[in-house]
Amino acid sequence: MAWERRYEEAEPQRVNKWLAQSGVCSRREADALIAQGLVSIDGERIEDAGRKIQPGQTLTLADKAEAKLDSALTVIIHKPVGVVSSQPEGDQVPAVRLLRRDTLWGKSDVIPGFRNKLAPVGRLDMDSRGLLILSEDGVVAKAVIGPESQLDKEYVVRVDGLISDRKLALLRHGLELDGRKLKPARVTRTEDQVLVFVLTEGRNRQIRRMCELVELRVRDLFRTRIGPLQLGRLPEGMWRPLTADERAALIKGGAGL
Repeated sequence: MAWERRYEEAEPQRVNKWLAQSGVCSRREADALIAQGLVSIDGERIEDAGRKIQPGQTLTLADKAEAKLDSALTVIIHKPVGVVSSQPEGDQVPAVRLLRRDTLWGKSDVIPGFRNKLAPVGRLDMDSRGLLILSEDGVVAKAVIGPESQLDKEYVVRVDGLISDRKLALLRHGLELDGRKLKPARVTRTEDQVLVFVLTEGRNRQIRRMCELVELRVRDLFRTRIGPLQLGRLPEGMWRPLTADERAALIKGGAGL
């Protein structure tokens, strides 16, 4: 059955923007669906990418449009140390190379291949391990790393060096990187040399550089959570597809709902 939704806002809005805000697809994907004649308003197929939907009108996506959106793949990987998130250099191993049948944890209807355009959604550097999302779903990417994303990320970090109350205070709020103040972070000490960081931003090698500024050296950095998505018991070096419920939770959390 075709997807339908009535537009209840007070002011007209561009169709592509409304579909993106509703978590249906990205604006670019909406433009492509319109160009393919797969979107209609009150039974009339629309062809203009700039078309606005009016209050009280009903937008319908053809069955073919739903099939296209449902086929966008997202997977999570327990990335080991030594594997790079995206483009490798030299003999580096990219994370997508882990997506094989023998490294699948559980079941999947699809084993990713060259036709899939999976990209990292929030990078994890080569020396770090843990939860990594790879996706070809523009809505998921926007929810996780878009400029308006409300999702936080959690890391368990083992360090060398003296951990003092003053250093913890600086890590929580008081540091700058590249001339810009960092957003407040939640940093707690769970063991003698173990800190848990919860961040709402993702600057380049941020935690390692934060620790360097307070004379701590990171020995191990392990990402355990992105918003509501937990790494859980996924074994190192293995992957699984994102479930529909997890996708919905990421989109909802990314919008701060």
